[in-house]
Amino acid sequence: MAVLNILTINSGSSSLKASLFKADGTRRNFRYEHIGHGFPHDHAEAFDALLRDLGEDRPAAVGHRFVHGGSITDAARPVDAQERARLESITHLAPLHMPGNLLGVDLCVKHFDVPQVACFDTAFHASMPEIAWRLPIPSDLGFRRYGFHGINYAHVARKLPELLGETASGRVVVAHLGNGASLCLMQRLKSVDTSMGYTPAAGIPMGARSCDLDPGVMLELAKRYDAEQLSDLVYHRMGLLALSEGESNEMSDLLASRSPTARFAIEYYARQVRAAIGSYAAKAGGIDALVFTAGIGEHAAAVRSQVCEPLAFLGFALDAEANRTHATWLSTPASKPVLMIAADEEDEIARLTALYLKSA
Repeated sequence: MAVLNILTINSGSSSLKASLFKADGTRRNFRYEHIGHGFPHDHAEAFDALLRDLGEDRPAAVGHRFVHGGSITDAARPVDAQERARLESITHLAPLHMPGNLLGVDLCVKHFDVPQVACFDTAFHASMPEIAWRLPIPSDLGFRRYGFHGINYAHVARKLPELLGETASGRVVVAHLGNGASLCLMQRLKSVDTSMGYTPAAGIPMGARSCDLDPGVMLELAKRYDAEQLSDLVYHRMGLLALSEGESNEMSDLLASRSPTARFAIEYYARQVRAAIGSYAAKAGGIDALVFTAGIGEHAAAVRSQVCEPLAFLGFALDAEANRTHATWLSTPASKPVLMIAADEEDEIARLTALYLKSA
């Protein structure tokens, strides 16, 4: 892949994740979690820690994850002054993520006099047909479905042919289930539909984000809260946190709990995920394979089981032992393929950055 040292940066609201892909083919991963709750106290401290941990290693380029690219369809583009200003102008589309994404660029520019390349989660979904991205509102308002988690969906799409052969080009549903969660329907290894929409708050329930809601609920909430309060409610106080009556927004905590509210939140979540899978079966006329990825998708066997058991009518069945041990192949021999593919946005960012350097 890369012929030069490439550093990937995923700078979020409370974490800094980095990987150094070295010219010799090796890889170093760095994780600085829970920023603001102990050390590191802020992103600048986390970045100082990264510089120390890198030691003598220095990158020839830095690839950054950006959750939102707006209307552009490029998978990657250089971050010059004009591009940074454009990204600043669309922070309202992903207010949880974009400020941290931009901060990652600013910190890297201070320390590395090398190309800074933005890689966009929204780009993978540029292949969606209008019937999937159009919203049923007046078009002159300028709203559309963008879709997210595209960097990882692109990573999964590259892995599918070696695992599934020709089936990879069929109707494949990928469930990216983490604290942020979405699903993507792929055909010919391209996105043709996805559950998230104009912002990353839409779709299925997430850790603390709302998922799709009755517009009437939002209109009523807008009467009770000002814009800042309503944004906090949508992005920080809904989802699993609300369904568990405030017990936790972490699926691992809920799975370990014996409380009725935790069990309810898990059941609700699994029901909504399989409902989304069923809707894609209806849209595509069937599903040929199902893939789980991201934190919950990779590690929560109980959630995978609750999602898949009612989907037997679509031809899916999990092998209990494979599911328990989080195997790559989760399905029984008689089932349509059910896979677990570990998320690796960093690998895809490094690949896109290397491609940009090659074409520049």
